[in-house]
Amino acid sequence: MKLLATTCFFLFSILNSYSQTPDNNPTEKKIAPWYVEKFKISAGGFLPVNNTSIQVSAKGGAVGTDIDFEKDLGFKSDQLTFLANFQWRISRKSRLNLNYYNIPRSSTHTLKKDITFNDKTYNVNTTVSSFFNTAIYQVSYGYAILAKPKYELGLLIGTHLVGGKVGIAVNGVNAGASASSDFGFTAPLPDLGLWGGYAFSDRFAVNLDIDYLSLTIGNISGSIFAYSLLFTYRLVDKLDIGLGYNGLNFKITANKNNAEGMFKWGYNGPALGVTYSFGNKSWGN
Repeated sequence: MKLLATTCFFLFSILNSYSQTPDNNPTEKKIAPWYVEKFKISAGGFLPVNNTSIQVSAKGGAVGTDIDFEKDLGFKSDQLTFLANFQWRISRKSRLNLNYYNIPRSSTHTLKKDITFNDKTYNVNTTVSSFFNTAIYQVSYGYAILAKPKYELGLLIGTHLVGGKVGIAVNGVNAGASASSDFGFTAPLPDLGLWGGYAFSDRFAVNLDIDYLSLTIGNISGSIFAYSLLFTYRLVDKLDIGLGYNGLNFKITANKNNAEGMFKWGYNGPALGVTYSFGNKSWGN
């Protein structure tokens, strides 16, 4: 988080200093930094450090245990996963982004305390198998307020569509279906934010996206804070390698027919990927 704050301050200081310079060339606004391409497809690995807390209570029944998946269910705190991104530059100043994260997690663990999940109680010393699978889709539209040959800064509006399913079952051939329980949800979480980028040279650049929002939609309420800090190096024409640090932090309450779930989890960690660019860069505005 300190690195993120320092980078934000550094980036905004640069943009502010440049924005004070008079614009003597009206055609300059159509010249984009080298990392701005018509179309970009990125794919790579994401190694997040997970922090997951979940509480699922059956309506009219016992209050569910506030379960720390790493401490109480033996989940690994870090796990390599896949991420993908597609970006379309509609114009010099506007962009459309699509992001995808898939984070499946599972564990087998002997309980150190009693746990109540949904309508089931799992007693201490019971060996259970559990899972928490998350798929995250994000679509966002961004518009650059500042657009110069070496940098840009803009606003974005978008939505994270978060699909999650969590389950716990007694581990053993004789456990039976009655010894298992699961809870799933799909939550659309709109968000607002800032984005920017700066080209240090004709091969090296940094980009930053930050977005946040908290609201209630129907029977789901939630908040999201997400960010992406990416350092990009151009290997050859149209092919880049990127090293970054991504964060996805959610808090969701979901009500279903027979249960209420409260979820608080975060994925924060380094990411490494490659980007292929294509399309004609001819900006009309």
